[in-house]
Amino acid sequence: MSKKFDVVVIGAGPAGYVAAIRAAQLGMDVACIDKWLDLNDKPSLGGTCLNAGCIPSKALLESSELYDRANSEFADHGIKTSGVELDLGQMQKRKAGVVSQLTGGIGSLFKANGVTSFAGSGQVVDSGEVLFVGHDGKEETFTTENIIIAAGSEPVELDIAKFDGDRIVDSWGALELDEVPKKLGVIGAGYIGVELGSVWSRLGSEVTLLEAVDDFMPIADRDVAKEGLKAFKKQGLDIQLGARVTATKVNKQSVKVDYTQGDESKSATFDRLIVAVGRRPHTKDLCAKGARVELDDKGFVDVNDSFRTSLPGVYAVGDVIGNPMLAHKGMEEGVAVAEILAGQKPHLNYDVIPSVVYTHPEMAWVGKSEAQVKSAGTDYRVGQVPFAANGRAKALGQQGGFIKMIADANTDEILGVHMIGPYVSELVQEMVVAMEYKASSEDIARIIHGHPTLGETVHETALAVDGRPIHFPPKRGKK
Repeated sequence: MSKKFDVVVIGAGPAGYVAAIRAAQLGMDVACIDKWLDLNDKPSLGGTCLNAGCIPSKALLESSELYDRANSEFADHGIKTSGVELDLGQMQKRKAGVVSQLTGGIGSLFKANGVTSFAGSGQVVDSGEVLFVGHDGKEETFTTENIIIAAGSEPVELDIAKFDGDRIVDSWGALELDEVPKKLGVIGAGYIGVELGSVWSRLGSEVTLLEAVDDFMPIADRDVAKEGLKAFKKQGLDIQLGARVTATKVNKQSVKVDYTQGDESKSATFDRLIVAVGRRPHTKDLCAKGARVELDDKGFVDVNDSFRTSLPGVYAVGDVIGNPMLAHKGMEEGVAVAEILAGQKPHLNYDVIPSVVYTHPEMAWVGKSEAQVKSAGTDYRVGQVPFAANGRAKALGQQGGFIKMIADANTDEILGVHMIGPYVSELVQEMVVAMEYKASSEDIARIIHGHPTLGETVHETALAVDGRPIHFPPKRGKK
């Protein structure tokens, strides 16, 4: 006998669990199916983000940064340390504890909101019908008014560098290493590659990142990317641009990587190799052969502006519908589709989705880069102020980096803000709010910011757009 629900959500990552909770809050009877198994083969909610991505990586980034600072910075603060030792086992244990608390928290939220959770896989059979297969192999059919696909994404695997879970690992495997590799290779120098490389570099690895494109982090504003590249190289990361991997060979204790750089053929040998060249939508076997859910040529689910797929009553959100493949974007889509099902009219502004790279220094931005504004033919002004001019940054001993603001020269509306420096993952949120409400640089310049705070650099940058910063020599950036 089949079970009946108002909504069945496939996937309990950020997009899926949020959609399930919001739909339940709106009075719907909701089931959420998720197939994730942790390293002990136990069901674990939260998808890649909580289990093998956003959360565990940030936990290790924090631990590795503290270890690095204890070795290199504490003495400057008058803190004498001796015999600082790395306990990687404890570091991994702490990370696992953080993950466990948050994944378990989703289960508690499901219970509190009345969401029924099922551990196993879900497949769209047709409108209103989902096949559920538990981890024990038992099958059930769920009937429902609406289906929300939120199956997430998975790491891209290269034919020339197949994951073996030992010498060649994906991003999850890179977070679970039980020893610090002497030499670590990373294919890909995007968000994931740089963050993972940073973790192991701080813990003592000689890290080489092989990036196929010729520009470092092309998604970022060029000034921020240039500053980041300089900072990461200074920290010891060996970032090789225009390095196209052609082959790998796994030996007993190492991995040999062949690559080309310009007209030269090169090779390098590493103890471990991380492949971090991006993610692809997890849509394989998601729909039965007869289900008319259309995918694009890259495997993403096609949806309209209301997240509807080609199959009536079936919606999709998060990584499965395409870029940007960010957890916070997926969460808001999950809320939006639940509200659409309830007859509401939610609003999502894809032009002001923040991006953050959790390195040291952090990188963050929202809106258009200077190159994009210039390409659009818009007349604009730029303000840029370094953290070296900020008292709080100096007190923290983290005065590297800057904030750059781009505003329309005619209307003064803020078009983009780009940051690299201490805690910019938090500072960028002010600009997300400002840009959502079409703020001008003058609006930010007129708002009193607390002193001494890092946020004062946002204020100074807004002043700099008009050529009148107070705590930094004026340099009007009119273009």
